[in-house]
Amino acid sequence: MPMGLSELRSTKTKKTTKPSSPSSTSPHAHQTLTLPQFLSMARKSSLLKQSLATIVVVLLIYAFLNTFLTPTTTAKLETALPSFSSASSISSDVFASRENQLNFPGKPVKVYLYDLPKRFTYGVIEHHSLARGARPDEDVSKLKYPGHQHMGEWYLFKDLLKPESERFGSPVQKVLDPEEADFFYVPFFSSLSLIVNPARPASGSDKPVYSDEENQVALIEWLEEQVYWKRNNGRDHVIMASDPNALYKVIDKVKNSVLLVCDFGRLKEDQGSLVKDVIVPYSHRINTYSGDISVEDRNTLLFFMGNRFRKEGGKIRDLLFQLLENEEDVIIKHGTQSRESRRAASRGMHTSKFCLNPAGDTPSACRLFDSIVSLCVPVIVSDSIELPFEDVIDYRKIAIFVESNAALKPEFLVSMLRGITTERILEYQKELNEVSPIALYLGFDLPFLAVVFQVSFRFSSFSFF
Repeated sequence: MPMGLSELRSTKTKKTTKPSSPSSTSPHAHQTLTLPQFLSMARKSSLLKQSLATIVVVLLIYAFLNTFLTPTTTAKLETALPSFSSASSISSDVFASRENQLNFPGKPVKVYLYDLPKRFTYGVIEHHSLARGARPDEDVSKLKYPGHQHMGEWYLFKDLLKPESERFGSPVQKVLDPEEADFFYVPFFSSLSLIVNPARPASGSDKPVYSDEENQVALIEWLEEQVYWKRNNGRDHVIMASDPNALYKVIDKVKNSVLLVCDFGRLKEDQGSLVKDVIVPYSHRINTYSGDISVEDRNTLLFFMGNRFRKEGGKIRDLLFQLLENEEDVIIKHGTQSRESRRAASRGMHTSKFCLNPAGDTPSACRLFDSIVSLCVPVIVSDSIELPFEDVIDYRKIAIFVESNAALKPEFLVSMLRGITTERILEYQKELNEVSPIALYLGFDLPFLAVVFQVSFRFSSFSFF
């Protein structure tokens, strides 16, 4: 692999940990990187194709233009954000307790929450409800956001709506004066907007009256009228687009902004990368396991339930089905998005030692976070996957990474898993239990704070050049 930008920062401290997954797993299993090294993680496929000189030149130009266009904003960021040395002290313990959140280093990051027209927030919820036969509600703010795997946009919105009295000690300070803001959060429910119109409309309903594309265009029109968007073309704005198809019509209009995504599977290289964007968790869709850390009631070795046939990188699923469906202690079966399937998946994950996590249409899937809350050790077969908060979570402690080519060798996967000791499985479960708050999207500040801090460090890093 060509020399990365992290090697230019030889004066910085690099975390080194021994892989905790079996030796037969991928030699390229994910490393836990400190925040000063995030640039070396930018889109693996593109890094293999570009020379070091090209990367440095591009980022130098970006840093210069960003500073030239917004000197005031840049100066504010440099004074408001924590330094790299303090960043390295943040560990996975942040995700383990409420108390640790109150001791983040550095000054609070100041975030301004846009007061968007209701058509982009509660109006989306209302149309989703009406399309399923509900009656109109005079106060749409009382409507319940519907459950789905991209609920992060709702949790982040609700987090920033909390009064400052509930945010004491938080490393994120919500500001009412946009002149004070380091970042601007745009709370459009872009993922829910995609699924407002059901595949099967409610009985007696007319043709759909909601258009996701029209709402996307209207959002851009609204943003382009805002003085703070025009100030630097949205570069200090944060927008959630966690569904791979979210904002598909206007993605080129917001590509300068910091995008919160679940992966880069459908984004072009000039639209999204880890240089500026942040990977966020899916919201888990099955019941959280409430039992003890144990393997006593986990009689299934490996479990998978999901769509067998996917496109692109997800074609590996069908091949894995063919290899595993006749194994004695393996359950692998086709399942669709339904309440009954989720119940069956809950039972299967809660009674299995390992849960298979192959690629889907894009490199990641909600199933990983279902596995985490089930304390079912994820077995990740997705060579291009990017994971949330890799800066602070050592995924080798909670998951097993297997290259696709190795996973498709007859008997390899099951033989490897059968060779893992009970003691090692219990260690995995303990670590899963520690990081489960990222999948639970707990009611306190954690998810949004972690996201914003990663965004902050990405911006502050440009001063290195």
